Amino acid sequence: MQNSTLNRQTLPLILGITGASGLIYAVRAVKFLLEADYTINLVASKSTYLVWQAEDNIRMPPEPDSQEQFWREQTGVPQGGKLICHRWGDVGATIASGSFRTLGMLIMPCSMSTVAKIATGLSSDLLERAADVQLKEGRPLVIVPRETPFSLIHLRNLTALAESGVRIVPAIPAWYHHPQTIEDLVDFVVARAFDQLDIDCVPINRWEGH
Repeated sequence: MQNSTLNRQTLPLILGITGASGLIYAVRAVKFLLEADYTINLVASKSTYLVWQAEDNIRMPPEPDSQEQFWREQTGVPQGGKLICHRWGDVGATIASGSFRTLGMLIMPCSMSTVAKIATGLSSDLLERAADVQLKEGRPLVIVPRETPFSLIHLRNLTALAESGVRIVPAIPAWYHHPQTIEDLVDFVVARAFDQLDIDCVPINRWEGH
């Protein structure tokens, strides 16, 4: 009989990346997960390619086989962990099925377009389908929305997701840990998102009281 208590670290985490501003959040997330020897199933939406080029003049290769090397170069983690990249339109991939066991899914950064589609049950690409699968299977789904200000439509869509059990971690940094760099601010948000999945692999100064 198959052991029902699988080691959490042997189960893959799905990392979805959308065309919202702030792709540094995704880079830092991949870095810490690989360093902690996690298995990542990564899927970037079609608009991610355009935003990355616009923000940082960086071209992400479209082929999944080339993306692993690309992400390892971006994160500075040449070895460690396991990274499986999927094409945004490959709705036949493993992560599109509920029978594929996962720790859950983190979408970081998450655009309002993606929020709206998940909230209304639309699955026009692999990222949205994978998110829908987490909901229907009752698995953790965490999103890090990147938008300001929020319109009433945004807030209603976010409310619908929260009512469905989605954990919402806005990209809002803290200051009590005395950040010195942009990475310090980013890492705080990454750590708080990981907390929702019971993953603790980001070295940050947590609040310890007065």
